[in-house]
Amino acid sequence: MDTFLLDPLLHRFLTEDLEHGDITTEAIFTQNDHASASFISRCALVSAGMASVAARVFALLDSEVHCTRAVADGTRVEAGAVLLKISGPTRSMLRGERVALNLVQRLCGIATYTRRFVEQVQDLPVVITDTRKTTPGLRLLEKYAVRVGGGHNHRYSLSDGVLIKDNHIAACGSITEAVRRVRARVPHTINIEVETTTLAEVEECLQLKVGLIMLDNMPPPLMREAVARIAGQALTEASGGVNLDNVRAIAESGVDIISIGGLTHSARACDIGMDWDADTPV
Repeated sequence: MDTFLLDPLLHRFLTEDLEHGDITTEAIFTQNDHASASFISRCALVSAGMASVAARVFALLDSEVHCTRAVADGTRVEAGAVLLKISGPTRSMLRGERVALNLVQRLCGIATYTRRFVEQVQDLPVVITDTRKTTPGLRLLEKYAVRVGGGHNHRYSLSDGVLIKDNHIAACGSITEAVRRVRARVPHTINIEVETTTLAEVEECLQLKVGLIMLDNMPPPLMREAVARIAGQALTEASGGVNLDNVRAIAESGVDIISIGGLTHSARACDIGMDWDADTPV
């Protein structure tokens, strides 16, 4: 991740937690106290953000905090693994602990969940992507975690591409009218995607020669028929109701892309702790 974009986020998260200082830590420890600790996985997980996020949190707090042995992003580890070693001023380590842990627990959860979907379809020519269903303020980080897990990113924001969805169509009257209005305003360099729920809507999109057709909440047999009718005239994306139980069947329909909002909105945070080293004074 680009630190130019990441650092302002981390500063905001630290400010939220610290506000006017850490009254507990400042009462117990002096500026001269030093310590060392380890980030430990409490469960099997796919590592994400140890060097790029957790270590960065501590670096922004205090340049004297040193982070080493960061497990590389995308590495699968078992419970009990050391994910990151930190050492330095005790006050700074304790000030940054919660923010760093909150973030990497979330990122590892997303990366681990994404990896499960990717592995279900890894032998098929399909791409697993996220959506814009991210936690406000965390989109940069959450979409990064999807990539760490082996997935790909859909639009980052509304300005990244045209996606005509059901409410756009309902509000203006038809797919045809929505596409007409888009083409009158949007540069030719931007692809147009349209959400469809029926074969009739798919046929309408084919007549309009849109670049990408989303097959929304279609059962796999209907999706397979839609892919056959599209026959390579547009990219195809399956979306809606995708889970670990049906993702394989959806992929076997022949779609090019499967987008899954649950990668970010339903991933469980992984349990990670910061354990004080036994030979460090408390």
